[in-house]
Amino acid sequence: MTANWRLRAFGSWGLRRFCGLMVTWLLASAAFASPTINSIRLHASPEKTRLVFDVSEPLDHTLFVLENPLRLVIDLPGSRLDKSVRRQSVASTRFTGTAVTDIRFSSVKQADLRVVLDLSESVKPRSFLLNPIAQYGDRLVIDLFPTLTVQSSPATEPKIEQRLRDIIVAIDPGHGGDDPGAVGPGKTYEKTVVLAIAKRLADRFNAEPGFKAVLTRGGDYYVAHRDRTQLARDNQADVFISIHADAWKTASASGASVFAISQRGATSETARWIAEKENRADLIGGVGSVSLDDKDDVLAGVLLDLSMTASLSASLEMGAEVIKSISPINKLHKSNVEQASFIVLKSPDIPSILVETGFISNPGEAKKLRTAAHQKKMAGAIFKGVSTYFQKTPPEGTLLAQRVSQLPQVMAYKIKSGDTLSEIAQRYRVSQGALKSLNALKSDRLRVGQVLKIPERS
Repeated sequence: MTANWRLRAFGSWGLRRFCGLMVTWLLASAAFASPTINSIRLHASPEKTRLVFDVSEPLDHTLFVLENPLRLVIDLPGSRLDKSVRRQSVASTRFTGTAVTDIRFSSVKQADLRVVLDLSESVKPRSFLLNPIAQYGDRLVIDLFPTLTVQSSPATEPKIEQRLRDIIVAIDPGHGGDDPGAVGPGKTYEKTVVLAIAKRLADRFNAEPGFKAVLTRGGDYYVAHRDRTQLARDNQADVFISIHADAWKTASASGASVFAISQRGATSETARWIAEKENRADLIGGVGSVSLDDKDDVLAGVLLDLSMTASLSASLEMGAEVIKSISPINKLHKSNVEQASFIVLKSPDIPSILVETGFISNPGEAKKLRTAAHQKKMAGAIFKGVSTYFQKTPPEGTLLAQRVSQLPQVMAYKIKSGDTLSEIAQRYRVSQGALKSLNALKSDRLRVGQVLKIPERS
């Protein structure tokens, strides 16, 4: 009787109160469970504009383009925008250099989220989801590729011009964009440090007559490994230099390193090139720039093997010169050129090296790598090593090859007991002044075992 009285006392008011609380809880749970866009980032690169949505979990989405005016509409059913993102609008996002002029969002009252991009040019969108990695969570990536229009030009007679070419140096700053690489103390990002060194290195080569530098990326955006080597091949590069900064699980590891591809990597890459028929029409510089599209697999394998062997030999010699140049300005992790199967080095036709400029996980080296002074020294050392290699073995048809061929030829003479500078000058019919200048001698004094350079008479 008492229980029935209490139930009647609870009555309809209590039931309505309970149901209201349940509805509120269910709505809150549904909102909490909705995929959320926590931030939006925009990157510009020469090939595309990349829009990155940092999301709480993988989500469904659809894209379509509208014209007059140009817009890209992104529908995200059942998703919501974090209040902080909506509040900031994307006013802080830099649109300069991108295909986007503004970003707008649907009302908070709508169940589904719509994002509209106002565009400055016609684009071809491509979207994909990325899984969590390192400091990044789930991401929705939307790439906007420009739609190019080809304009016809009047036919002109081709100009046949014989000129000596520059040595093309492809410089590859590792990582970029959403791939920061290693992160050192003080939030030292590998992608930032290596880009700074790469730009300084490019400036050094471009300032040197007979050289021309090509960067695989000139800003903070990501380029796929295969695209980096393809860019070098498209520019008919004579060398490929990839710049990185090492990291290790302990802070004590330190020193710079230089890598070339391993023989195992070379073998597997040769097999890949033979298997992929479309590669046969590409440049194979190590075998006289021949095309492999009309060769059978056996002959293609032999030619590629010769090309890879020549490239690897050149890579090891060049790497040794770079190590020699780095040692006075930075501790070395290893004193010889190491070999490993880095994807970015696997180009059969281009000598390639990868320079680890130091351990960014080491507080001392991270501090140095952040400074402009050390970046300049490291770029100078790499430049010196590579240019020294090319001074010894300049590619045919280059301006450097002509300059080297015009230098006076010299022979070496080892000083014996009783030799004098005047007697040696008379014997080889050169002036004492020429001998002193060529050998940077400050006096006429010689020592036994000393090696003199003596210009050969033509």
